[in-house]
Amino acid sequence: MALDRLDVRILNLLQDNAATPLRVIATEANASVATCQRRIAQLRANGVLLKEVAIVDRMRVGRPLTVFVSVELDKQNDALLRAFERRMMAEGDVMACYEVSGEFDFLLIVNSASMERYHAFTRRLFSSNNNVRNFKSNFAMNCSKFETKISIDDPEESGGGLA
Repeated sequence: MALDRLDVRILNLLQDNAATPLRVIATEANASVATCQRRIAQLRANGVLLKEVAIVDRMRVGRPLTVFVSVELDKQNDALLRAFERRMMAEGDVMACYEVSGEFDFLLIVNSASMERYHAFTRRLFSSNNNVRNFKSNFAMNCSKFETKISIDDPEESGGGLA
């Protein structure tokens, strides 16, 4: 799906604040409320707009430990890779699961309430019966930037449409 200037404006506004009232989006995007409503529905239907979420302060809800975990599987084939991904999708502490190239097969972002809880997580999920050969934990010491917004350039200003 090619995105036009209106789609980009709507997406950028929603990424700034998904709770922005439709009438405000319409005003800021220079379009009618009905047009914006149709475009948002179309962006959802086409899989461009995946979900609207609230971002919670992890410290204030008792989840201070953020860990970047590199995971190497013992064996790799399509079924084993998909099985690992399904296990990670079912885990509430796993914030992100990326299949990566290089020394490891996956990079996880794990958010945990404590070192004890993270230790139990690793014992449960990274044992040999789960096809994990090796894993490496890197603990976040500080977070100076956390952003969920994907900056989308205006297609008319960047010299062409988005595909």
